[in-house]
Amino acid sequence: MRSAVDTQPRQPIEPERPLLERAGGFFASAAEDARVRRFFTFAGAGLLFYLVEQILWPAPIGVLIQGVVIGGLTAMIAFGIALIYRANRIINFAQADIGNIPASLAVLLIVGPGLPYFVALPVGLVASAVLGVIVEFFIIRRFFKAPRLVLTVVTIGISLPLAALGSLMPRFFHINTPPQSFPSPFNFHFEIGQTVFHGNDIIAMLAIPAVIVGLAAFFRFTNIGIAVRGSAENADRAFLLGIPVKSIQTVVWSMASVLAFIAMFLRAGIVGLPIGSLLSPSLLVRALAASVIGRMEKLPTILAASLALGVLEAAVIFHSGRGIIIDPILFVVVLGALLLQRRGETIRKEERSSWQAIAEVRSIPRELARVPEVKWGRRGLLGLLAAFALLLPTVMGESQINFAAYILIVAMVGVSLVVLTGWAGQVSLGQVAFMGIGAAVGGYLTSVRHWDLALALVAAGIVGAAAAMVIGLPALRIRGLFLAVATLAFAVAASSYLLNREFITWLPVERFDRPLLLGRISLQSETRFYYFTLACLLLVIVAVRGLRRSRTGRVLIGVRENEPAAQAFGVSAVGAKLTAFAISGFIAAFAGGVFVQHQQVLGIEPYSVQRSLQVFILTVVGGIGSVPGAILGAVFVEGVGYFRSLFPESVRNLLGFITGPIGVIFVLMVLPGGLAQGLYMLRDNLLRKVADRRGLLVPSLVADRRVAEQLEVGVFKAAVDETEELANGAENGKKRRKRAAARAGAAE
Repeated sequence: MRSAVDTQPRQPIEPERPLLERAGGFFASAAEDARVRRFFTFAGAGLLFYLVEQILWPAPIGVLIQGVVIGGLTAMIAFGIALIYRANRIINFAQADIGNIPASLAVLLIVGPGLPYFVALPVGLVASAVLGVIVEFFIIRRFFKAPRLVLTVVTIGISLPLAALGSLMPRFFHINTPPQSFPSPFNFHFEIGQTVFHGNDIIAMLAIPAVIVGLAAFFRFTNIGIAVRGSAENADRAFLLGIPVKSIQTVVWSMASVLAFIAMFLRAGIVGLPIGSLLSPSLLVRALAASVIGRMEKLPTILAASLALGVLEAAVIFHSGRGIIIDPILFVVVLGALLLQRRGETIRKEERSSWQAIAEVRSIPRELARVPEVKWGRRGLLGLLAAFALLLPTVMGESQINFAAYILIVAMVGVSLVVLTGWAGQVSLGQVAFMGIGAAVGGYLTSVRHWDLALALVAAGIVGAAAAMVIGLPALRIRGLFLAVATLAFAVAASSYLLNREFITWLPVERFDRPLLLGRISLQSETRFYYFTLACLLLVIVAVRGLRRSRTGRVLIGVRENEPAAQAFGVSAVGAKLTAFAISGFIAAFAGGVFVQHQQVLGIEPYSVQRSLQVFILTVVGGIGSVPGAILGAVFVEGVGYFRSLFPESVRNLLGFITGPIGVIFVLMVLPGGLAQGLYMLRDNLLRKVADRRGLLVPSLVADRRVAEQLEVGVFKAAVDETEELANGAENGKKRRKRAAARAGAAE
């Protein structure tokens, strides 16, 4: 009898789908769900941003749409920064200026000879692509194996000749006043509220989505786009897999240059073209902020951040009428974006990079430190340097003594960079901003509160240390060049807002006299103040050298080299990084307190963004891994540039070329570790001669050479012994065969 189950009608059994098909459906569903979640996340964030913006800085819809257009153009520059970062693991600080040159060319062709719009545009596109190839092939490629920090400085140095060329370009077309805009190819316009959108605005509205779609298709569907992503992760591995890494990087730089040109050219028709402007710091910070929010890799996030920043800037300018207020707001945005970064992912990307950050300087080996000629040679060299520094004011005039004191102050700021970047591995482009904070506090305490100079300098250093610790908060989650963006944004905010008497009313305004030191020592003469500055520099050097020899210094180096390994030994990476920021900020602010007494007035120009970048460059050129390198960089770049008037004309021209941007790039090309590397190489050669003369085996200097020689001798001797052994064996074999033959003959 059939059971109840058997009486039920049977359903046709569906054949089981293959495992891969089921897995593919699952992942497709998951990907679709992720896209939906991402869409709602972006939509919710956009709605929240709009509500906050309307509450704080209400603006009509036409102004917001104009901000979207400007933000889209900023996204073009940010895309180029992200592309170069993914290919080279560096931040290209010349991105805006690389696009500025071909954009200026196209604008001048339209305004000068009167070329049609759609003829000048292709000329600018071709020029931008060629410029990107030239920069990569003749400059960037020479630094393929150089430390990333050096290559970052090179990108800053590239901006200087580009800015100079941009300022000269109008003269080539016999135009006295550089044009800030150009006519649209058609006269159509429309209005949204009270905002009028002309032809150039409409072209930008059409070009931005077209460029975005083209860029997305390039990375998704082309082999070159896939190769770019592969070489970005690990250049050496990509090379082993057959990817032409250097050619791929040339393509990336050409694309980045074209994107920058499109942004600057379209921007010129809307807000004007800053021809010849150095580095365009405000525009660059906006693009860098969007790039950081997108972690240098997520182009949709970079686009959304650029649009939001453009809307924010337009709303703030419309509501307040002051564009300067956007700088501190951008700094807060950058700081918050870095604090929200996922720590593990960012650090892993930095560690996978094929670029070394900072080269370590080797001290004199212990085996040679007590050798008489080495010991007395060091003392003699220090004595000569001390005699030179002490006797220098006796052969110079008042203005030259004043400038010599300025060089010593810059050297102190360079030493602060050695602690933070050279030893702790935290890149800072805002040291002069900390110097400005120290100058403001020190000048206020001495000129308004009438504090003693020593107490005012200590107070300025403490305030600078506190500010540096706040700026260093993102370093608890990230490391490397990402942090440079936060410090650069802080430098822009400090120069435009924090040191502006319009917003900070207690800043000293009038010129003041130098106060007494310890209540009795007058520093009014330039010679006395020079010796006071020299004493301050020596105090900083002694303190920093003591720090390097202490456990704290070893901890800083350990955290820089391998943070997880240092933490495994019980080291607090958080404490080490904040300590580095505090010490570096104290020294920079202390130098600022000395500088404001040197100038006897608080200005804004000495603490500009350009000055921060120049100090960073000269420190890297001197050698950011050592204290002597920082001092050497200040003396070389600042001192030689000023005192070259004392030399003959031919020597002056040579020194001017060496200390200029092209010369700086050439120096770094020959000596990636800076000028200090050349001095240390010379020192090591002299030490090798001393070791050879005394018959000492110094592992860090001559062991490799000695071992190689011994290996060569040993291999040769072993080969000779083996040959002799074989020869003896053959001879003995012959003798044995002869004896055997003789015995056989006798037996017969």
